[in-house]
Amino acid sequence: MRAWAVTEPAPIDTGPMRFVDKPRPRPGPGELLVEVRACGVCRTDLHVAEGDLPVHCENVTPGHEVVGHVVELGSGAQGFTLGDRVGVAWLHSTDGTCDRCVRGNENLCAASRYTGWDVDGGYAEFVTVPAAFAYPLPDGIDDVSLAPLLCAGIIGYRALRRTGLLDGPGPARPKRLGLYGFGGSAHLCAQLAIALGIQVHVLTRGEQSRRLAAALGAASVGDARDAPPVLLDAAITFAPVGDLVPVAMRALDRGGVLSIAGIHLSDIPALNYERELFYEKEIRSVTANTRADGTEFLTLAERHGVRATTHEYPISRADEALLDLRNGRFDGAAVLTTD
Repeated sequence: MRAWAVTEPAPIDTGPMRFVDKPRPRPGPGELLVEVRACGVCRTDLHVAEGDLPVHCENVTPGHEVVGHVVELGSGAQGFTLGDRVGVAWLHSTDGTCDRCVRGNENLCAASRYTGWDVDGGYAEFVTVPAAFAYPLPDGIDDVSLAPLLCAGIIGYRALRRTGLLDGPGPARPKRLGLYGFGGSAHLCAQLAIALGIQVHVLTRGEQSRRLAAALGAASVGDARDAPPVLLDAAITFAPVGDLVPVAMRALDRGGVLSIAGIHLSDIPALNYERELFYEKEIRSVTANTRADGTEFLTLAERHGVRATTHEYPISRADEALLDLRNGRFDGAAVLTTD
C-alpha cells in the first residue's frame, strides 16, 4: 500500500517524510483493519515529522484522525462488522490494568500508545486499530467533516472540561472563555462552547482565523497578545507557544483557570506571582484523552451541529498540507482524502 513515512525528523520544508510502499497491515487479535477514506492533519503530526516529539517508531506513518471502513476482523475482535464506518483516534491502547486505567484516567496510563507515533497511522491506504479503541461514528456527517473531530475535536473538548466551565452552576452572567490560537481544535471547541451558552473570546494571529472566529459567533476577536474586552473565567491556549501563558493568565478573573491544550509547548517564561498567579488562578495541562471523552464529544457534536471547516488535500500531498499548517495558510483544518 502507499503510505507516508517519517524517514528522518526535520523541519517540514526540508522533506522529512517520504511517500513509500509499505506492506498492507494485517489485523492482530482483537484488531480491525480499516480502509482509510479520510485523515485529518493535526499539529501533532507536524511535531512528529519535525522531531518536536521524540521518535518512538522508525519510519512511522503519521495520522490519527482517521475515518474509514472495516475490511477485515482480527480473531476475537468484537463490536464491529465488515463494512462498518469507524473512527481511529490518537489513543491507540493502554494496559487497562494500572491504577490510572482502573480509576478512569486511562489518558495517564504509563503504558499508553498512540496512533501515528507509536504505531503507524492514517497517512496511508490502510490502518489497524484495536476494536476496543475504535469509535462508531454518527450518521449524517460526511467522512471529511468527521475526521478532524477525532482528535482536534476530542482534545478541544477535554481542554474545555479541564477549565471547569462545564462543572456546576456559574455566575449569573454567561461564563467567559478565552481561546488563544484558532486552528483545527479551537474552532471546534468554540462551536461547542457557544452552543452550551458560554461567551467565547478569540485571541489569535492570522486574518483568516479571525474571520472564521467572528463567523462562528465569537463575542470578540483580537490578536493573540491583546487583552480581551472582559476578564475571563477560563482560557485555553491552543497555540504551542509558551510565551502566551503569562498573557492568558493576566486576562483571567479571580479564580480563573488556564487549560493548556496540546502535546508540545515551547518554554514558559517566568510568571509574576502578583499579576499572573495570585487570587487563586490555576494552570492545568491536558494529556491526551480518554475513550469516554471521545464518545461524549462525538455525541455532543452531533447534537449541537459542530462541524469542521475543512480544506481537502489528496493523500499524495500530505507533506504540502503539513507545510501549509505550519505556515498558517488555511483556517479550520486540513483533511487528506484517498479518492
